[in-house]
Amino acid sequence: EVFDGVEGIIVPGGFGSRGVEGKIRTIQYARENNIPYLGLCLGMQSAVMEFARNVCGMEGATSSEFDENAKYKVIDLMSDQVDVDKKGGTMRLGIYPCKVEAGTKTHEAYGEDLIYERHRHRYEFNNEYRQQLTDAGLVISGTSP
Repeated sequence: EVFDGVEGIIVPGGFGSRGVEGKIRTIQYARENNIPYLGLCLGMQSAVMEFARNVCGMEGATSSEFDENAKYKVIDLMSDQVDVDKKGGTMRLGIYPCKVEAGTKTHEAYGEDLIYERHRHRYEFNNEYRQQLTDAGLVISGTSP
């Protein structure tokens, strides 16, 4: 009933595991009830975890930020961050290209095949799971070329 009448749900970015399970339950509700959902940063990562768990049956799917020993790390540390010991000021920052998939809502919104957006990240989608998740229906509407 908390979401009765909502027209969409946005989950923004953040750091750490606090509140992530609640975000995942919210995302599941949005997916199961066809409520438009926009996930930014940790919000996108949480959506991937939700889909992996509840659609693909990957019990406990998570981010290596929260559990480095998890069986299904669908979100993982970026390769250029692996050897970074001191975290202060070391995230990937700045504007980066993003190839937008035709036929997606993202492409409809931007009207472009290639866009440029600012980023501030250390963790990203783990492409080891890309085929399995997309085969199950996950839409990856933008990728960094």
